[in-house]
Amino acid sequence: MNTHPNVGYRLQHQRPASLFRHLRYKVWKSKARAPLVWLRHRNFRPADTFFAAYPRSGSTWSRFVLFEILTGREAGFDTVNATIRGPGGHKTAPPLLPGGGRFIGTHEPYRNTYKRAIYNVRDGRDVLLSEYAFVTALGRFHGTLDDFITIFLRGKVNGYGTWHNHVRSWLDSPIAQTSNLLIVRFDNLRSTPEHWFKRIAEFLGVDADPLRIRNAIANNSLDQMRAKEARSPQKSSAQGHFVRQGTVQGWRNKLTAAQLARIDETAGDILARLEYPLSTQVYDEPVLTVPHRQATVS
Repeated sequence: MNTHPNVGYRLQHQRPASLFRHLRYKVWKSKARAPLVWLRHRNFRPADTFFAAYPRSGSTWSRFVLFEILTGREAGFDTVNATIRGPGGHKTAPPLLPGGGRFIGTHEPYRNTYKRAIYNVRDGRDVLLSEYAFVTALGRFHGTLDDFITIFLRGKVNGYGTWHNHVRSWLDSPIAQTSNLLIVRFDNLRSTPEHWFKRIAEFLGVDADPLRIRNAIANNSLDQMRAKEARSPQKSSAQGHFVRQGTVQGWRNKLTAAQLARIDETAGDILARLEYPLSTQVYDEPVLTVPHRQATVS
């Protein structure tokens, strides 16, 4: 076990709201998680559609845009979270889709209760950097980036397992390669948002007006999202920022060749399946992996 003095979460001087979030986070990473997940994944309808993504994959921005496309109302943290609910909260979610279907967000790996879904996937190296910045800002992690890479590749960060196994669960799911699963790459969604949000709307069975799609994208730019976060009592009271840069291929300027080689060794097969370049395609010379000490996230 790592004895690094800065690794871990310090409870002292935490505000009640922050302490509650931390305790909830700890429970979600404990053995109590499995029965909680089972209890939440009940009473779905055949017309329900899931919007799935590994954490820090751009799903917040996507849900805000889709909320405006589906409802015609302005998206905010409270309104979106009350409408596009997660498993467990879906019982009170309003029907937004044809046939009375609800649009349900989830960070879970594929489960057999997911009969129809959109899987939003982001380059795992950008996910890693976003997660590192996020948990560091929240005070949940105090180690180095090398420490965090070890934790991330072992799936010890957020309770949802490793990024690569999460993606694999969806790519190899029973609904993969069928009309019941739409895989959307975050970088494609960012580069051609009108095209991809139109495709998502069509998948959901919604005849969305192009102008509504265009306005929904404009209303949820990075600056707009940050302003909405600042106006949200719950989000603005949290340490750090939930809305970050949403960069694409930011890892090229922030990860070393040795760090990328470690990631390739563990998750390279999934990166290749998603047609993301490996480190050997970025650097001319091969790089060697180096041993790293074990670290933990509280």
